[in-house]
Amino acid sequence: MQEESLQQMPLIGDAAPEFVAHTTNGIVKFPGDYAGKWVILFSHPADFTPVCTTEFMTFQSILSELQALNTEIIGLSVGTLTGHLAWIESIQNIEYNNWKNMTITFPIIDDINMSVAKKYGMIHSHASDNKTVRAVFFIDPKGVIRAILYYPLTTGRNFDEIKRVLIALQASDSFGISTPADWRPGKDVVIPAPSTTKEMEERLKNKDKNLDVKSWYLTMKKMPNETILNKLYSNAASKNIKK
Repeated sequence: MQEESLQQMPLIGDAAPEFVAHTTNGIVKFPGDYAGKWVILFSHPADFTPVCTTEFMTFQSILSELQALNTEIIGLSVGTLTGHLAWIESIQNIEYNNWKNMTITFPIIDDINMSVAKKYGMIHSHASDNKTVRAVFFIDPKGVIRAILYYPLTTGRNFDEIKRVLIALQASDSFGISTPADWRPGKDVVIPAPSTTKEMEERLKNKDKNLDVKSWYLTMKKMPNETILNKLYSNAASKNIKK
């Protein structure tokens, strides 16, 4: 199984593998049903498990924030639709992190035969032969995988990091910039390095107060949080208007 999973595991830059699946919100044709939107496709080991329950409630708590960034969530585990629905009902009776009476509204995929999990390399045989690891796939509006995160069964995800990665990816697309180590919205970003001798000389002579030239190949640029988020929210709003 390990060899099969490795062979089928999609990589950053690949087209997201297509599938049709039953979910708690009906049948989903992926990624076609999400064309024009960013998607966070994530897997969890099993229903009715403690860490997964905290993650589902946290995903639901940030859903509106993600939707404002033209992003939807879809979950998956090696479980049945009936099990997913029963778990959703159970979560409504749990209070966690000051959340209570919470209804999970994003879709959860029925993948009891592990077909989708295998397509996305979510089964890591040294962790478990029949449970998915905690994978997170960031898929852009063109259906291309842009980032992948993996967590073991015992460790809950960092949701600040999930939001940070999403905003960084969208900011890179919108502004043509990169983001440095430990970047957060509002901190300086990295602009492309010169590609010719002339551009290198011009960069070293730079007098733009918004630029911090640390070396000809490393230049930081001030970019306020409002500038980034206003652009991303505007992009998301324009997508919704066109629909």
